Amino acid sequence: MVLAAGLGTRMRPLTDDRPKALVEVGGRALIDHVLDRLAEAGVEEAVVNVHWFADRLESHLAGRMTPRIVISDEREELLETGGGLKKARELVGDQPVWVANIDSVWIDRANALADLAEAWDPARMDAILLLARREGSIGFEGAGDFFLEETGRLRFRGDADSAPYAYMGVHITRPQVVDGGPDGPFSLSPIWRRLAEEGRLFGRVLDGDWMHVGDPQARDEAEARLKSGTSSTGA
Repeated sequence: MVLAAGLGTRMRPLTDDRPKALVEVGGRALIDHVLDRLAEAGVEEAVVNVHWFADRLESHLAGRMTPRIVISDEREELLETGGGLKKARELVGDQPVWVANIDSVWIDRANALADLAEAWDPARMDAILLLARREGSIGFEGAGDFFLEETGRLRFRGDADSAPYAYMGVHITRPQVVDGGPDGPFSLSPIWRRLAEEGRLFGRVLDGDWMHVGDPQARDEAEARLKSGTSSTGA
């Protein structure tokens, strides 16, 4: 599932006439960067939720052949990350599912999504998140989200001044994790906090360069980084 229904307020004025998903970086719309990555990982069908400039996004997606696109319509109410996945439950089914935001672009040395899929273990995990090192990431100015244990389990930053890893906006999860969520909008974050306490939230770290494309300046920085080509870690 690709979460593409956000208003993109931080990306204005680039989102005054389009959804954030259609802002271009390196000559391609953000949503195509994500869908291309998922296609490379073997995804054959992607559910995309729509809200802001929904008609324009649907028109753009109609031109894609791989993966096949199924629309989850949130025109009437924007449902956030958890509510969006819950609304789409009948579309995504009961098997483990990729969930991806549209504001991440990256250059990797190895195939990050293949690595995440290989690490997925439903016997131990309810979700596994793709992480980036906070230091050196483009467009991310936060204090970090997680500590990563040797076992791969995640701990939230909590009261610490900083944490070394940031969530990149891509994860694999059992879709059933949202079944107990409320009707209407809600975030995945409280669910992840519960899973972390239960030892069921895991992570893997990107070997490469992450660009969080959250505003026009970050978009310009990401475009310059893509033009420069190789990863600073050696790709």
